[in-house]
Amino acid sequence: MLRRVNMNSTQGKEGNLPLRRGMCVLPSPNWLNQRGRMPRIVPLEREATSGEARAMFDKELSRFGRLTNMKRTLLHSPPAYRALMEWYALFDTIKVFLGERLAIIFAHAISSESDCLICTTFMRRLLFNAGENPDALSLDERSQLLVEFGRAVVRPGNRVPDQLYHRLSGFFSSEQIIALAAFAGLMVATNMINNILEVDLDEYLYEYREGQALPNQMLKHGA
Repeated sequence: MLRRVNMNSTQGKEGNLPLRRGMCVLPSPNWLNQRGRMPRIVPLEREATSGEARAMFDKELSRFGRLTNMKRTLLHSPPAYRALMEWYALFDTIKVFLGERLAIIFAHAISSESDCLICTTFMRRLLFNAGENPDALSLDERSQLLVEFGRAVVRPGNRVPDQLYHRLSGFFSSEQIIALAAFAGLMVATNMINNILEVDLDEYLYEYREGQALPNQMLKHGA
């Protein structure tokens, strides 16, 4: 059950009215996530959307067959959703010169350093489905450097030490470094959305969490 509170009135009212501008959807006490907490904003169901948000919902559903909790949360604000979905374009850009494996490892390093449960677990799933053990990755010098860079951009101030940057410039062109930095920024933004709003981990990711015994069967990639 959802509680809808009209933020333009002095008294909140419960009801089953469609969502409108000026109304905030609050989770009911039954909407607890795995940490025993409620997500701060309840993800939208399709029937609660309309117009642009409904079109985005349907497009995503046809593309991936599901909408994650994060995406259904973002759909409360279509501009926010559009901005964060540029992640895919930047991922495709860096994948050209990194390869898919290293692009995923880069995203995993950023998300892990951000302490984002959803994104870290999602990347663990992709690595596992590619035949990797995410807890025992084999990294060459270039890969390890990229992991260090990904972790550095998350730390307070987002300052990358000169020595690390100079090493990075030995492997990547200026154009590639800009693409890596932009992707890292959007990856951190995605991590922040999940952490700030305490978005719940999707059920299909449960068995891929760090510390869990790795699943016995390979599963199809999702998003």
